[in-house]
Amino acid sequence: MNKKIMLCSMPFGALERQALGLSLLKARLTEIGIPCELHYLTFPFAELIGVEEYNWMVNEAPYTAFSGDWSFTNALYGENNEADERYIREVLQDTWQYDDQAITRILRVRSLVPHFLDYCMDAIPWHEYTIVGFTSTFEQNIASLALAKRLKESWSRIKIVFGGGNWEDEMGVELHRRFPFVDYACPGEADESFPSLARLILSAKASRKSLVAVPGIVFRSNGKSVFTGSSNLVYDIDSLPIPDYKDYFQAFEQSSAGASVIPMLLFEGSRGCWWGAKSHCTFCGLNGSTISFRAKSYKSAISEIKYLVDKWQIDMVQAVDNVLDIRGFNDFIPALTRMEQSLQFFYEIKANLSRNQVQMLRAAGITWVQPGIESMSDHVLRLMRKGITALQNIQLLKWCQEQEINADWNILYGFPGETSDDYDNMLTLLKQIRFLKAPTGCGPIRLDRFSPYFVAPQKFGLRNLRPIAPYKYLYPFNDNSLKRIAYYFDYDYDPSMNPDDYTRDVIAFVNEWQQCPETGSLRAFKRPDNALALVDTRSDACRQHVILRGIDCEVYEYCDQVRSLQSVHKHIKDILPKRPFTSGQIRVFLQSLVDNKLMVTDGSRYLSLALRSEPVAQKDDSRILDRV
Repeated sequence: MNKKIMLCSMPFGALERQALGLSLLKARLTEIGIPCELHYLTFPFAELIGVEEYNWMVNEAPYTAFSGDWSFTNALYGENNEADERYIREVLQDTWQYDDQAITRILRVRSLVPHFLDYCMDAIPWHEYTIVGFTSTFEQNIASLALAKRLKESWSRIKIVFGGGNWEDEMGVELHRRFPFVDYACPGEADESFPSLARLILSAKASRKSLVAVPGIVFRSNGKSVFTGSSNLVYDIDSLPIPDYKDYFQAFEQSSAGASVIPMLLFEGSRGCWWGAKSHCTFCGLNGSTISFRAKSYKSAISEIKYLVDKWQIDMVQAVDNVLDIRGFNDFIPALTRMEQSLQFFYEIKANLSRNQVQMLRAAGITWVQPGIESMSDHVLRLMRKGITALQNIQLLKWCQEQEINADWNILYGFPGETSDDYDNMLTLLKQIRFLKAPTGCGPIRLDRFSPYFVAPQKFGLRNLRPIAPYKYLYPFNDNSLKRIAYYFDYDYDPSMNPDDYTRDVIAFVNEWQQCPETGSLRAFKRPDNALALVDTRSDACRQHVILRGIDCEVYEYCDQVRSLQSVHKHIKDILPKRPFTSGQIRVFLQSLVDNKLMVTDGSRYLSLALRSEPVAQKDDSRILDRV
């Protein structure tokens, strides 16, 4: 018997991205001498149903409708027409307002699943493998289980192993218990647990005694699922191998679907969240038990990026980090700036960056960010534990727009403790920044497993937590089982709270903003005489041209960053000690700028709105090189 391992990435994994976890495992197994192959069965399915349909399912269909997972339920459990009709009515029609055309598209995809699974069984010589592993994140679970079931029925000796986000913690234990054809699960970080498990299986030493000694696995003993506890976290992530993307690019090049796909390179510079480790955002369920922040050294990170880019010749790099390491501005970001390759990066960042740091991002090639902006209300942001203010959020959006950095942001609502005043004030603020990029979404909070809201719902006034409706159509089990499997939950507020009563105007405004973005702008031009010209071409401009000179110019430029009245007053006293300006005089001037929509205020702090008209930062920009 060949002692080989097959790792599988099933639909609906994104076609443009590698399976990073599997690629790391393959690299580690190769290091220790265990033969391993990785199959991207995403591409054959995209060929079968059409790339456009595949990408629609992945990128446009609401992921909490689970229509991708539902497409494979018949293949896993057999037909259940009554349940299917209820799913279509309750989830697709009532919850997500799918029209007949969209439902027809999903049903067509579903009808092709048996052909796809037949292909999977015929195209791969499964008899050559001792272990077949599946990664399961987002809507990969039912497809993976459906193929795993077929494999076990045809080759009972093959050991089936599952891992990934859908199998973390008790979710993995319950799924393992419910699907007896799954031999093992590796909840959590599997960098150590899976290679250890593989060695035991391949050496025929996978006894109860030996398995219990491996942290982070689930196995079956006397018909019962046994969980050995949390996996060991990798604290020295410099020790991780460079992910092996060979199988991905082979699949991409050999598939006709590849012609419609622009690949990104996935890069991991850190794990966990440095902010979440200090102040866990109330609604965030990312990381689970792995929130502890660990980052690669900048030399290791740069070396890996150079290797991956040189080997695969892809110039768009997507960092999978939950948040950019703030310490990276001391070494990693400058090192990116000095790289010879002209690359573009995506990063998740925290919004409390300085103007200089935003310029450094742009010079380093970080042109697409997700800054974690989810509200424009200070009170709501405090309820989130975001550690940021609304004006700081606007400041970041303004600086990103100046630097031509695409910043994706959202507005979430429904946080326990919020008030109608929060949204009345937010609407006023949003109307003043309509010339900036619109939020990509506006919707209610989602209650995720592992979030503080999930861990202690009563503390926040949340009641009656239950898995969202689609789960009962994906997993036909009892309520207790579903509660252990689910990641997304519905909930009830205290009777006194109903977000629908006070969010309508904000939702309507955001929808209009998205559909009809402001074509004008507000820009600041420095004139040769050092005066500042403000040119306002917005549709609701109060004054199209304003010239600020002397102290007025100084105040406006000083408030390019969020400033308190006291800070502005002190600044003026420092630069003009012989001119006795009072804080009252300064307040009157600042308010005049607010009244003319040239500045925003939260009542105590002020922020100039005009975008500076200056070139975006580049690698050879002396403004940047002086700082790196």
